[in-house]
Amino acid sequence: MRRSSSRITTIAAATAFAATVALSLPTAANAAPPYPSDDTPPDLISLLQGYNSFWQSDGTNDLHGTVVDGKILAFNDEVVTWVNNNATPAQQKLALQDSLYQNADNTAFDQSITVATALGSVLAPLFVDGRQNGDLPLTSALMNSETGTSGAYVSTNAAKGHFSYPRPYVPTDVTTPAVPGDEAACARDLVNGSSLTENRVGKPYAAADGNLDITRVAPVVDTSHQFSPIDVPLDVGYGSAGLCTGGSFPSGHTTTAYQSGITLATLLPELAPEILTRASEQANNRMVLGVHYPLDLMGGRIDGEAALAERWSDEKYRTEVLEPARTELVDYLQAACGGSIADCAAQGAPYSSNPYGGKAIPGGTPQIVTDRLSALAVYTERMTYGFPKVGESGQAPSVPEGAENLLLTTFPTLTDAQRTSVLAQTEIDSGFALDDTGTATGSWQRLDLAAATSATVQLAADGSVSVVSVGGSAAVLPVAPATPTPTPTATPTPTAAPVTPVPTSTAGGGNGSGTGGSGLANTGSDVAAVVPFSAGALALGIVLAVVAGLRSRRRAGAAKR
Repeated sequence: MRRSSSRITTIAAATAFAATVALSLPTAANAAPPYPSDDTPPDLISLLQGYNSFWQSDGTNDLHGTVVDGKILAFNDEVVTWVNNNATPAQQKLALQDSLYQNADNTAFDQSITVATALGSVLAPLFVDGRQNGDLPLTSALMNSETGTSGAYVSTNAAKGHFSYPRPYVPTDVTTPAVPGDEAACARDLVNGSSLTENRVGKPYAAADGNLDITRVAPVVDTSHQFSPIDVPLDVGYGSAGLCTGGSFPSGHTTTAYQSGITLATLLPELAPEILTRASEQANNRMVLGVHYPLDLMGGRIDGEAALAERWSDEKYRTEVLEPARTELVDYLQAACGGSIADCAAQGAPYSSNPYGGKAIPGGTPQIVTDRLSALAVYTERMTYGFPKVGESGQAPSVPEGAENLLLTTFPTLTDAQRTSVLAQTEIDSGFALDDTGTATGSWQRLDLAAATSATVQLAADGSVSVVSVGGSAAVLPVAPATPTPTPTATPTPTAAPVTPVPTSTAGGGNGSGTGGSGLANTGSDVAAVVPFSAGALALGIVLAVVAGLRSRRRAGAAKR
């Protein structure tokens, strides 16, 4: 994982500030007792074996190898060149900010701080202040991109050396003149992409010699104080040995971006889709700088997902590290804002992005973010970057074991099986590059966490769940009350009954079923009350006989219902 070559020259006041804050900030080195997951980070090389279907390294970590799938690698080149050439100046500056790894001593910042823009205009500055002034020590010890127990959990160094693919800005042609100021280790005869010459020469996004049309983004000094209380030099370090000689796949910055991004999304699930999309933007900014390809970013996302699932599956770590940090951050932000996380976020402008000034990326869209739905669309697009499928479509869901724990704070009332079902129902299709569907590990490539963390889920009486929609606030709809099935009522069949004299008192009590003693619906009056009284004995006898007949018939009818 590459570390920025630029170091900050601080004045005395800044040094004093850093020293004061550093004293209160826990680091991974002095973090609490070891946790089971400390010793079980995922094997990134095994997770990313699908890359061998496109490129086969010669095994000597010298950036040379054999092109296996020229079509996929050509699209890889086309996308990064376009992004590098079409990013707006504002996006270039943000890309420089996102490239910095300088917050071990709180004098500058790293990706775990620049991700703050995902929180919107109200919460973002509060988060940055809390991280930089020492008010969030547990959160920093968790997220920090250099020292955090989750933010820096895995390293990509071994995987980079294993796959050993040259970065986009590294010349293909060994006769390309050196750039003044580059370190000797970056000399063209030592560092080049000559193995890709045949696949690049003659392409519209490359020069005649096969060099990709990549432009180096110039260094600047960040005086905005958006992420730091001091001025911060920003320099990609194209000519440093650590960058030019390092393999491109997978992206270390992207791995870190997703480690800190998924962590923050877990701490603040109310804003998870925006945070995850901002992490994808941090990854995308590696292409803006011309130092990574889209496949590198896809691999880095897989790394981050697998890493954090391993951490979150460690109950001791969750209980002693993750949950206290979540309590600390939520309490801090709500106290500073004066409301709930959701209410505070709604008070200001949401996270937004327009990286290319409205122009559409090859095989995709302009990737403009204005709200949650557009954030979800951009996140999902960046999962595949428009690559053609290389495997079978339409395969069954393939959720890796432990991935369900990435939704623990989004859906705390669901079971592991139910959270797994949510992930399965929100996955993208099978067959894209780096998809491991059908393997024992399952497919991290297909997990659409932005969709899963914005899902509305319907519970069923049998315990199953159905994803009703995505792109809103995560919610679980309770089991719908059962609708009683009406019991058919038999039609009474008239029967002959003997006329039997009955007592003159006919007022009957209810039978408990909504009907009176006569078998008629209680409508507020009883039959006997409406029979005229006659003084004549004959008339009375006739009336009583009629009434008795009616009652007999109705009792017979009621017995059949």
